[in-house]
Amino acid sequence: MSDTIGQLAGIAPGSPADALRARRPVTRAHGQASHDALFAPAGAGAVSLAERFAVAAYVAGLHRDVAAVAQYGAELAAHGSPGLAGAIARCVEETSADGPYGAYPAGPLSAEDRAGPGFAPSPETAAALGARLAAALAHAHLLVLHPRDSSAAAVGALREAGWSADAVVTLSQIVAFLSYQIRAAHGLRVLAGA
Repeated sequence: MSDTIGQLAGIAPGSPADALRARRPVTRAHGQASHDALFAPAGAGAVSLAERFAVAAYVAGLHRDVAAVAQYGAELAAHGSPGLAGAIARCVEETSADGPYGAYPAGPLSAEDRAGPGFAPSPETAAALGARLAAALAHAHLLVLHPRDSSAAAVGALREAGWSADAVVTLSQIVAFLSYQIRAAHGLRVLAGA
């Protein structure tokens, strides 16, 4: 069975970190099954493989995880159109920030409110992405860097760009899974002393 989290963490077979992971076989299996469901589905449905890997490469870039950027960038190059990987890399460069940002409803948590930049790629990058993919990346940017600012209007912008309700769920699942996968791999690297 593949082990994408282990690969991203740089875990060598037979290493102490591998032995640690072997103590949680169900967690390992379910993590890989989630990856496979999102990136090797029986049918791509409303979100193409190129779109899936483009969103994944973008999220990996926002998290600044070198291993995940390499992994999903390679997958995007294999499944995307020529130039798409470059457009995604430019978009990461133009829209990265140090969130999380956003505002809580009025109350005690408002003390943690923090303003930050929104999704604003250059016109050239936006044109290279196209309206549909740019809307998906704006959604990913919102979920990664502005989670407090999620709203029905944000989902409406996806719908206006041509994303179905099922596709919106898939996009959100990709963003959430990448956030989990990157954090899990990072934690394993720390445990392994890397």
